[in-house]
Amino acid sequence: MPVLHNRVSNEMLKARMLAETEPRTTISFYKYFTINDPQATRDELYKAFTALNVFGRVYLAREGINAQISIPESNVSAFRDFLYGFDPALNGLRLNIALDDDGKSFWVLRMKVRERIVADGIDDPAFNPADVGEYLKAAEVNAMLDDPDAVFIDMRNHYEYEVGHFENANGNPGRHLPRATAESG
Repeated sequence: MPVLHNRVSNEMLKARMLAETEPRTTISFYKYFTINDPQATRDELYKAFTALNVFGRVYLAREGINAQISIPESNVSAFRDFLYGFDPALNGLRLNIALDDDGKSFWVLRMKVRERIVADGIDDPAFNPADVGEYLKAAEVNAMLDDPDAVFIDMRNHYEYEVGHFENANGNPGRHLPRATAESG
C-alpha cells in the first residue's frame, strides 16, 4: 500500500519548496456535496494531488470538500481536469485563484477527514448541503445594504474581517454561526 501521508520533516519540505524555480498558483475552493466514504475519497485524492505536486490543506467530510492549495503552474490545467472529472458534483467548480501571490503558501500536502468542512458550529442532523439559499448578484446585495430592514451577518474570520467587511453587519469576526445569528436578534 502506498504511503498516504508525509514522511519528510517540515524543515526539509519548506526548503525544497523555497528552492523550486517553477512558479506556483494558489487556489482555494469548497463544495458541499455528499461524500459517502470520506476516507476512501481522501486516499484517492491524496494520491492524485501528490502526483500533481499539490501542497496545501484539504478537508473532507460527508458534507463535502474545502481546500486551500498551491500547484505548479504547469499542472494547473491537469489539476482542473482531474478535479472536474473526479465527481459530477465537482464538474465546473469555481476555483478561486489568489491574486498578488507568489504561490509559496504551502510546503506540504495535508489532507484530513473531519466531521465538518467548515468550523461553523452547526450541529443539526437535518442539515442538507444541497438546500441552498438564493444567490444574489452584486447589484442586489448593494440594494439590500441600503434597506434598513435587511439583516447582514458577516461570518468572516478575524483576518478576513480586517481586510474588509460589510458596514453595520451583525456578528463578530471569527464567531460561530449559531452564536452570531442569536446575537443578531
